[in-house]
Amino acid sequence: MVHAYILIQTEVGKAAAVAQTISGIDGVTKAEDVTGPYDVIVRAEAGSVDELGRLVVARVQSVDGITRTLTCPVVNL
Repeated sequence: MVHAYILIQTEVGKAAAVAQTISGIDGVTKAEDVTGPYDVIVRAEAGSVDELGRLVVARVQSVDGITRTLTCPVVNL
């Protein structure tokens, strides 16, 4: 299982709606609106890196109000 944090920037005033929409996507375990340089932080999981990429590109990035994403896979050192 691959886990990742997805850092999301949104249009002004859209963070809460984006977090709510994303929280309903399969593979998303948590979505919270936050303050700082990013507006929403998402915890996601997938069976492989390829599945994670499809989740981000096909499902997350298509949510209305998102302007930019940064995906940070979790590594176990």
